[in-house]
Amino acid sequence: MKNRIQNTQYQLARKLIQSENQVKQESKIAYLKVQSWHFAINTPEIGQAYLAEASSMINKSLLCFVPNSFVLSEEGYYLCPVEN
Repeated sequence: MKNRIQNTQYQLARKLIQSENQVKQESKIAYLKVQSWHFAINTPEIGQAYLAEASSMINKSLLCFVPNSFVLSEEGYYLCPVEN
């Protein structure tokens, strides 16, 4: 029984360490992307193209209208509405 508990603790600790390492790596990548963004914005030749591309991406993805029925169907609401 004691060995089983230790194995479970070891597995949980290993998962925690892996997820912490993943968060650290993703944070570093995000930081580097922000640095790259700041550099590009401050460079006159690149800055305008970056801003135009970012504006286009925002308008196409974040600010586009999606009807409620589409969201409900994508989430599977119409398949079993009793569970929702």
